[in-house]
Amino acid sequence: MTASTHALIHALARSLDTGAIIPYLGPDMLSLCGDLKVPATPLALAESMTAKVSVPHKIRKRLTQAAQFIENFKHRKSVVHLMNEAFAATPAPSALHLALAGSGAGLWVDTWYDDTLAAALAKTQQPGGWAQVQGLSQSEHFGQWTGVYADDGSALPALPADTHRILYKPIGSHGPAGNYLVSDSDFVEVLTEIDIQTPIPAAVQAWRSGRNFLFLGCRFDDQLTRCFARQIMKRSSERHWTVLPEEPTRMEARFLQEQGITRIKLPLAQFADALVEAMQPALVA
Repeated sequence: MTASTHALIHALARSLDTGAIIPYLGPDMLSLCGDLKVPATPLALAESMTAKVSVPHKIRKRLTQAAQFIENFKHRKSVVHLMNEAFAATPAPSALHLALAGSGAGLWVDTWYDDTLAAALAKTQQPGGWAQVQGLSQSEHFGQWTGVYADDGSALPALPADTHRILYKPIGSHGPAGNYLVSDSDFVEVLTEIDIQTPIPAAVQAWRSGRNFLFLGCRFDDQLTRCFARQIMKRSSERHWTVLPEEPTRMEARFLQEQGITRIKLPLAQFADALVEAMQPALVA
């Protein structure tokens, strides 16, 4: 690791402690968990679903299309049931999950369906608690874009005004209510409105203003992940970071440049160890 990368990681740790950085987590964060019990990629999730329900061969490895087929020819309840089964187990949070949960961050964005970060927040409970806001499927909750839940899992009519710690799950989550955006129609509904920010909670829009994002376990090699990240980042700071050891695709590199995202070329596990170590003084304090 170079001296400049080492200095950057310590600067990121300080900014996490002050709440200046918003952690933005993707599916590959699960690679840090020692007891992986859930699908950790869209491909793995598609294979999990299509192993139990027959779908045309050409879409068996395409998550949103496979989910749409099951929704059309079985029932929406079948999709939810398969998703609930796939994410029934909660992987033990990694050291990085726990460090991020115990940091000074006021908002976490988690773009996969597992409950790992919620479990980490529960383990590192701080005064005032936290609340979870999840994206909702319009096929199940027409006209309602998000659901709000207290840290004990109980549903809330709205996000309390005094909430200072928010877990935002834009495509839903297993817990506590099995809300999922996963089929083609789920995403079409959201993407129709996301440019004008309708599906994004007002509290998220307010918190992101002027803040930086740190992307962990994310790839931006498809249009869907780029679109969600672009809209969630809107009107935030002009400087962000992503941990991405793999060489980015052409469209991915273009997205990083457009959004002011600096690439940190370390394996996620190596970066995680270094960031957790850098955060230790603040966590102990």
